Amino acid sequence: MNISRFTDYSLRVLIYLAAAKETSHIITIKEVAERYQISKNHLMKVVQELSANNHINATRGKNGGIKLNTAPENINIGQLVRSIEQGSTLVECFGKDNQCVITSSCQLKRMFAQAMESFFDCLDQYTLADLIKGENKAALRQVLMIPIE
Repeated sequence: MNISRFTDYSLRVLIYLAAAKETSHIITIKEVAERYQISKNHLMKVVQELSANNHINATRGKNGGIKLNTAPENINIGQLVRSIEQGSTLVECFGKDNQCVITSSCQLKRMFAQAMESFFDCLDQYTLADLIKGENKAALRQVLMIPIE
């Protein structure tokens, strides 16, 4: 299974916001982009999508910033990845433009579909809170240079 860069960045933004949740510090897209050393322009698209799906609140302007819209415990990783990866194809026969000549007699599609479901079943067991709990939260704050008050 290949996760898109968009999904990867979405998860990173949410991890950053969850790790910084207790701070009064206003978090900006620029800050997140700098900490992860990724494109601010790409992150703007990610934030727009996360905001449209009510995972985060994004406020524009001079005092604007981004923050989680819900508790980390309420963001299921499996559901999140499914929603972002919606429409992506693992192999050609999953797509609308399937040109594979053996599709009608091939069992790979069934096996890959089963494997993908197992992949998502595993992710369904985790929430954003699981990604930042315990000592891991302090380590993330240190690595990402999130101010601790």
